[in-house]
Amino acid sequence: MTPFGVGTIASRALVNVAGRRLRRPSPGRGARRGYRLAATLEEVFTKDGHELADVIAGLNARQVHAPDGDPWTEESFRAEMHRLGA
Repeated sequence: MTPFGVGTIASRALVNVAGRRLRRPSPGRGARRGYRLAATLEEVFTKDGHELADVIAGLNARQVHAPDGDPWTEESFRAEMHRLGA
């Protein structure tokens, strides 16, 4: 576990994002974005690690940006995880 609990936050986010988006897909960009975020988080955890810096770098390197279209930051990642209920 990291000092910030990011491994737990990100792991719960993966479950929440995947669960919400894959069980109840809604047409449109939001569903595709949720699926892509979940799939990319899984890949990042497997290949890059669970630390917050690893997660952010992995998402940004794969061109999966924050909801506002900007690259992820610690603040934007935490805010999105909070929004998703992680």
